[in-house]
Amino acid sequence: MTITPTDQPRPKLPGREMLNKVPEITLWFWIIKILCTTVGETASDFLQGNVNLGLTKTTLITGAVLVAVLVFQFRLRRYVPGVYWLAVVLISVVGTQITDNLTDNLGVSLVITTTVFTIVLALVFAAWYASEHTLSIHTIVTTRREGFYWLAVLFTFALGTAAGDLIAERLSLGYWVSALIFGGIIAAITVAHLRFKLNAVLAFWLAYILTRPLGASIGDYLSQKKVDGGLGLGTTVTSMIFLATILAVVVYLSITRVDRTEGRGEERHEPHAGRLTPEPAYEAE
Repeated sequence: MTITPTDQPRPKLPGREMLNKVPEITLWFWIIKILCTTVGETASDFLQGNVNLGLTKTTLITGAVLVAVLVFQFRLRRYVPGVYWLAVVLISVVGTQITDNLTDNLGVSLVITTTVFTIVLALVFAAWYASEHTLSIHTIVTTRREGFYWLAVLFTFALGTAAGDLIAERLSLGYWVSALIFGGIIAAITVAHLRFKLNAVLAFWLAYILTRPLGASIGDYLSQKKVDGGLGLGTTVTSMIFLATILAVVVYLSITRVDRTEGRGEERHEPHAGRLTPEPAYEAE
């Protein structure tokens, strides 16, 4: 799936062009992504239950904070680990709460929410591709592309929440069984990409969606009471452990810069064992 760039100069992209605003897709990316999805589950439960804010107030507060962080993120001209991953943590919480509000407050079934979010996400990808002629995250170099990217990320969390809850509810699986199932599917997607040439962009976004129910299953196992099949750490301790781990990884990435992409929106594909990297695609002339 290697794409060989031509020697012809690439056309200038419309809008403000920046350094790529998304990190390189390495093992660190997937580790911190799963950590963020776990926090999205436990932090949402913590704010609703332990702080007694309730679902509606929690959604409004976290939504407002997310908007503020995204405004700052959009104003940056390059990838900054602390800001980027703070946005992912917050969007994981808000994405979870969108589904929870529909199912708990409005009584919409998980079948309907899963179907609707699948359609909405497909429409986001369709609009993104129609506008930019690529879905590669190696090319997030304009404000418009970044807008499509974060909108897609939001609905991957909402869809992952709805689909994960639907599977757990219908099959009545335990937390670790659910985690093993979702982890196994992600592993199968990775093998399909590395061995059988599954399209890299498709493989990336499928894995991205599935990390949400995987992280939620891990978070629920750690936080829920033992009588309910969990480890009994509670949402406070679990959230603090994972937030501290995320902070440590972000500091490491900020110092080492191992997840930085080079150049102005370079579009490349460097095969690497064990790396699930979306295949870059040049824009149409």
